[in-house]
Amino acid sequence: MIPLIIATKNKGKVKEFKELLSEYPFKVISLLDVPGCPEIIEDGTTFKENAVKKAETVRDYTKKMVLADDSGLEVDFLGGEPGIYSARFAGDNASDEENNRKLLGLLKGVPEEKRGAQFTCVIAISCPEKGTKVVEGICRGTIISASLGDMGFGYDPLFLVPGYGKTFSQLEPDIKNKISHRGKAMEKAAELLKGLV
Repeated sequence: MIPLIIATKNKGKVKEFKELLSEYPFKVISLLDVPGCPEIIEDGTTFKENAVKKAETVRDYTKKMVLADDSGLEVDFLGGEPGIYSARFAGDNASDEENNRKLLGLLKGVPEEKRGAQFTCVIAISCPEKGTKVVEGICRGTIISASLGDMGFGYDPLFLVPGYGKTFSQLEPDIKNKISHRGKAMEKAAELLKGLV
């Protein structure tokens, strides 16, 4: 098994990546298993800048292959916000619930047809001596006015997926992993990983 470090401490994200990578010969390790790794300040202005910074910082520290993603929700009515600030929309250590509450507050009274949104995921894979490659996945949907479902994390309970009539939090994980922004980006990333193995 080839060690592959996922540059995150988010347990929900690690679980998703483990499922997405289950058929590949990788031993998935998260930053929770890498003591002393330098704190990464996500100060990029795009998902790509943040993903690349995370991947390369962890690669330089561990000298191993690293996969980093930066992803978030972009709401049309809010001009693409929260975007790169998705995880800290309601403040630096905001909970999912606080972020969701802020989002619903900003969309109060906005009609359904103006509540379009997309989840975007950019994945950077960085290897010692092989540089960094980047892929992107997008999933379009609508923001509903109250949480539905108890699976998933982040904005999943508010993100209704067209064609399924369910939120990300109501979809079975195997369906979500296929159609989500992360699933689509991972499909492209898997091709890159095959080439690196």
